[in-house]
Formats: sequence, structure tokens, C-alpha cells
Amino acid sequence: MGGLEKIYKRLFRVYDEEKLFKAYQCYLSTTAVPIAGLLFISSKKIAFCSERSIKVASPQGDLTRVHYKVSIPLCKIKGVNQSMNIKKPSQKYLEVVTVDGFDFWFMGFLSYQKAFNCLEQALNNN
Repeated sequence: MGGLEKIYKRLFRVYDEEKLFKAYQCYLSTTAVPIAGLLFISSKKIAFCSERSIKVASPQGDLTRVHYKVSIPLCKIKGVNQSMNIKKPSQKYLEVVTVDGFDFWFMGFLSYQKAFNCLEQALNNN
């Protein structure tokens, strides 16, 4: 966990009492394409960072490369739903719904059930 802990601390703001539980490789569904990356589950939040940087335009029109990041405090998560593709039951999804009505879809987990259980445990202990 030492390597992942260092990566997590480098990518996201981490509080003194915050504990990283686990990180899972997965994809975050976006309106354009699914983005591969790591989903970090901690005692304070879930956080996703893309594996590769993506090109985005600045207000001046310049293209720059940044990592796609999402950070959601556990206290802002209303619920987590499990879902699967009816035509391909092996394709399972985790929907994270926030208290302000946003939803985030994570998919392509190598350890889907472990990721769901870890997230549920983090939410229950929050």
C-alpha cells in the first residue's frame, strides 16, 4: 500500500486523520468516453484520477494536458447502486449518487465485488 499511498497523497489533498483503504483500477464513464484510472477509497472520500492525461482547451484556446480527477467527500454521497449490463452480465457498474443529485458511473473493475464492499464499508463507518 506504500506506493499507492504516495500516489494518492501526491494527487489529492489528504487530511491528517484520513486513512486510505484501497485503490482499484477501473473506468469512469463520461459523456465522451470511459476514462481508465484509479479509484481511491479512503476514510474521508472517494477520489478518481485518470491514468493518462487528457487534452483540454484553456479559455484562451490553448490546449493543455491534465489528469481527469474527481473527489467526492463520503458525507456528500447519498448512495451507491450496483448495476450490470443485461446483455453482458459480466459488465458490472457502480453508480455513486451524491446528495446534490449528481451520479458517477464506475465500471471495468478487476475486483468489482471487493470495490463495492470497500466502498460500502467506508460509507457505513463515516
